[in-house]
Amino acid sequence: MAEDRSRKRAKVGEVEAASGDVVTLVESVDGKTCTHQCVWPEGARPTRQGPPPSIPSHKAAKEYEFKLDPFQYTSMNCMEQGESVMVAAHTSAGKTVVAEYAIAMALRDGQRVVYTSPLKALSNQKYRELSEKFSDVGLMTGDVTINENASCLVMTTEILRSMLYRGSEVAIEVAWIIFDEIHYLRDKERGVVWEETIILVPDTVHFVFLSATLPNAKEFAGWIAKIHKQPCHLVSTDYRPTPLQHFMFPAGASGLYMVVDEKSKFKPDNFQKAVATLSSTQREGELLRKEKHKRNQEDILKIVQLIMERRFDPCIIFAFSKKDCENLATKLTNLDLTTDDEKKLIGTIFENAVDCLSEEDKRLPQIRHLLPLLRQGIGIHHSGLLPILKEVVEVLFQEGLLKCLFATETFSTGLNMPAKTVVFVRPRKFDGGGFRWLSSGEYIQMSGRAGRRGLDDKGIVILMLDSKMEPAVARQMVQGSADPLVSAFHLSFNMILNLCRTDGGDPSALMRSSYRQHQTELALPALKKRAKELEERCKSVQIENEDEVEKDFEVLQKVGQLRAQRRQLFQDPSIALPFLQPGRLVKVLSEDALDMDRYLAAKEHAGADDDDEIERESKYVAETMIKASSGEGVLGCVVGCKRNGSRGYKLDALLLPEGDAEPKVTTVDLSRIESVSKVRIYLPKEGLKSLHARKKVLSTLREVEKRFNSVLPLLDPKGDMKLQGEMLDNLLSAEQALESEGARDWGELEGGIRLLCKKTLLKRLAELAKREEKLSRELVGHEELKARKKVLRKLHYLDSVGRVSSKGHLAAEISSADELVLTEMLVNGVFKNLPCPETISLLSCFVSSGNSKYNGKLSEEYDKLFKQLREQVSRVAKLANEASLGGIDMDKYLDAFSSQLMEATAAWARGSNFSTCLKLGGGAFEGSLVRAIRRIEELLQQLIKACQVVGEHDQAEHFSECSDKIKRDVVFAASLYL
Repeated sequence: MAEDRSRKRAKVGEVEAASGDVVTLVESVDGKTCTHQCVWPEGARPTRQGPPPSIPSHKAAKEYEFKLDPFQYTSMNCMEQGESVMVAAHTSAGKTVVAEYAIAMALRDGQRVVYTSPLKALSNQKYRELSEKFSDVGLMTGDVTINENASCLVMTTEILRSMLYRGSEVAIEVAWIIFDEIHYLRDKERGVVWEETIILVPDTVHFVFLSATLPNAKEFAGWIAKIHKQPCHLVSTDYRPTPLQHFMFPAGASGLYMVVDEKSKFKPDNFQKAVATLSSTQREGELLRKEKHKRNQEDILKIVQLIMERRFDPCIIFAFSKKDCENLATKLTNLDLTTDDEKKLIGTIFENAVDCLSEEDKRLPQIRHLLPLLRQGIGIHHSGLLPILKEVVEVLFQEGLLKCLFATETFSTGLNMPAKTVVFVRPRKFDGGGFRWLSSGEYIQMSGRAGRRGLDDKGIVILMLDSKMEPAVARQMVQGSADPLVSAFHLSFNMILNLCRTDGGDPSALMRSSYRQHQTELALPALKKRAKELEERCKSVQIENEDEVEKDFEVLQKVGQLRAQRRQLFQDPSIALPFLQPGRLVKVLSEDALDMDRYLAAKEHAGADDDDEIERESKYVAETMIKASSGEGVLGCVVGCKRNGSRGYKLDALLLPEGDAEPKVTTVDLSRIESVSKVRIYLPKEGLKSLHARKKVLSTLREVEKRFNSVLPLLDPKGDMKLQGEMLDNLLSAEQALESEGARDWGELEGGIRLLCKKTLLKRLAELAKREEKLSRELVGHEELKARKKVLRKLHYLDSVGRVSSKGHLAAEISSADELVLTEMLVNGVFKNLPCPETISLLSCFVSSGNSKYNGKLSEEYDKLFKQLREQVSRVAKLANEASLGGIDMDKYLDAFSSQLMEATAAWARGSNFSTCLKLGGGAFEGSLVRAIRRIEELLQQLIKACQVVGEHDQAEHFSECSDKIKRDVVFAASLYL
C-alpha cells in the first residue's frame, strides 16, 4: 500500500478560482487516471504546493489485498491530512473503498464518524455492510435505532439534520461525515435537506462526499471551502473499470446494432442501419398503441433470449413505471433461466425471508405471485412491492440467482448491484406533462449499472428503439455529460422556525450560505458581461428615419390589438355559436400570429447568443405582427361545433390547403377565428369523411373565394349579430379612426420594422440580463423569507420581534408533512376526542403518495373529516397569498392532500388484515400502502415530540396509542439487512 501511495505524481499546473486557490494535479498509473484539485477558502493561501504527503504503511488505518486505484489512494492521503474530500467517479469504480477508509481512520483515532444516505432502505443495507467490516457500528433511521452510542453511526440525512438543530451530543462529537450519493442534493423535494444539513454542520467537522461523475464538481468543492473555511479536495476520474458497449435494438428487429464501442467511439453507420430497420418494421404512426405495446412485449422476450444465448446475463431491464415492470416480467413466464439447484436455493431463501410473517400475510397475492417468477430467475423491483419482497429480490440478485431483473429508475440510485447487461425498454419517459427523451444524465446513471468489476471484461447496454431518433439526439443521450449538480434549495416554514428558535439562528445567514446563493454569485461575471455585450449590440443597430419607423410600429401594434379585441367577441360561445352553423365561411388566423407575445416572452428568457439568431427572431416577429395586424388568414368552412369537456367548445373546419395538399377537417380553437362572413355553403348530407366529399367542398370554397376576389362580406357586429355596449362602440370607433392606417401596405415597411424589432429585442434582453445581475447581487429568496415570516406572524407562530410561540414550537417539530396545516388542526382541537382509526385516516391525507385527484366515494364520516382538512388548507393558502407568497395555486395546494388511503389506513388501525385494507386502497400498490402507513408512524413520532415540547401530554398520549395500533405484521416486518 505504501508503494501505491508513493507513486510519482505528474503536476500539470495551477489555476486561480473565485473561491480561492485551486491546485490541479493528475495521477496516472497503469492507464488509470484521476484528476486531483484542492480548492482553498478565499484569502487562505495553500500551506503546501503539490499533493499531500503519502502515508507510511505502518500508520495506515486499513490495509487492502488489492492494488488501489489512483483516485482511491489520493483520496486517502487527503483524509489522512485531516482535510475534506469529494470523490466523483463512475458507478462501480470503487468509491466505497474511500468511505470505508474514512471510517477505519476515525475509529483508529478514537473519533466519531457519521455515514448518511438518502433513503432508509439504503441506510439499512449500508449498516449491514459496515457491520461485517467494523465492530462499533450503529443505525438511526427513524424506524429503527441500533447501538446509538456507536462510534460509527449510519443514518438518513433527515435524522442528522434533526440532530444538528437539537444540538445533540452526536452532532457535537462527530469528526467526519460521509455523504453518499451527494448528487441527490439536486432532488427537487428532499435535496434541500442535504444542503441545509451541510450548512449546519460545525466548521470543525470534515467531509467525505461520494458522487457519480459531475461536470461542475469543482464548483461544489468551492462551496464547501467557502462556507466551512477549510480546503476541500476534489478527486475525480473518468476511468471506468469495466468499459461499456452500447447497442440499439429497433422495434421488431432480430438483432443488435452497436452504436458506441468500448472505446466510446460513436458509429453513425450502425445507428443509421438501426433507424432504417425500425422504419421498415414500424413506420411512425403506423401501429396503434395496443399493437405497439404488444410488439414491445414480444421484443423483450427476444432480447432476454438473446442475452441468455450470448451469456450476457445477469441483466437489469429498466422500465419507467411499476405496471410496465410487472406486465413485461409476466410475459416471460415461459422462460426458465435457472437450474434445479438454483430453484431450490431461491425457494429456501424466500421461505426464510417471509417466515417472520403471519400465515395470513404469507397468502397475500403479491407474495404468492412473485415466488414462481423468482424460481425461474426473473425478478421485479419497484416502490409498489412490499419492502420485504424488495429486499428478497435484492439478496437473490446479489447472490447471482436472478438472471433478469425488471426495475424502475430508483434501482439505479445507491444500490451497489451491478449486472453484466442493462436494457432500456424505450428511449422516452413520461415526466408528468408528456413523453420526452431520456437525458444523458439519466442514461449515464442507469447504464452505469452494466459491467461488474473483476467479473466482466465489458458491460453491455441495450437501448430498445420504438420511434425515430435523430443521430444528434442519440449521440447526446449516449455520449453526453452527466447532469450538473444544481441547488434545489428552497425555504420552508419548518426551516425558518427551527432557525429562529436556535440560539443565534438566522434564516438569512443560512440562505447566504446556500449552494444556490453560491451558484448565483458565480454567475455574476458572465451576466455582467452579457448585459454589456447586448447593450453594445443594441446601439450598433442603425435604422433610417427611426422616429417614423417607431410611429409605424405603434400604429401596427394598435391595429393588431384592435383585431385581437374583435376576435375576443368570438371567444364567448353564447355570442359565436348561433353563427357557426355548418357551412359558414370563416377566416382562421395562424397560431403563430396569436402566440406572438408568448413567443417573445419565451425568447427573452431563453436568451439569444448571436446576431444570426437575433436576425431570424426579429424577422419572424415582424412577419408575425404584420400578419396579425392585416388580418391575414386561411379561408375555411365550418363543419361542426361541439363541447370540448370543461374547456368550452371546439370547432371543426375544412381549411383551404396550400397547393395540391389533401383537404382535411381540422379542429380550431374559437380564439383563432379572425372573422365570420355572411356567406354559407351547403355541405354534402353524407358528411366529409370521404376524400371525394372533401374535394367537392374544397372546389366550392375556391369558387367563392374567386367570386368575391378574396374579400368576403363580414357579419356586422351591430346589424347582424345584434351586439351592443360601450366596449363595442369604443372598439368600432377606434377601428374607424385607424382604418386608413390599417389599409396601408405594411409589407413595404417590413425592413424598417424588422430592424426595430431587432433593436427592441436586444434592448429587452439587455434589461433582462441587468435584472438577473441585480438579483444575483441580492440574497436568494430574500422577498420570500419576508413573506413567509409575515405568514408566521399572522398565524401567531412568531411574535413581532421574531420569537417562536408555542404554536411555532409545535410546527418546528413537524418535518414529514405540511407543518402549518397540521399545526392549525392540532390547536383547533381537530384531533381531540377523535378515535385512533379516524386520526390515522386524517394523517394519511398528509403522507399519501397515491392519486391526489382520487375520486373514489368516501363514507360520510371520512368525507366530513376530509372537508375539515380542506378548510384548514384553504385558510392557510389564503393567508399565504395575502402575504404575497408567490401566489399559491389553491387547486394545486388542495390536490396535494389525497383521500385515497383514508379508509384503508383506518381499517389497518382497527386491526383488519392487510389484504382487506388493500381492497379499500383505491387501487394502490401493496408497497405504496406500506410506505404510507410507515410515514404515518414517522409523523406520529414527530407529533408526540411536538406535543411533549409544548406540554400537551394528553395529546401526546393519544398519538402514542395511535402508533401502537399500526405497528404490526407485514407493514413493520423487520428488514432482512438488520
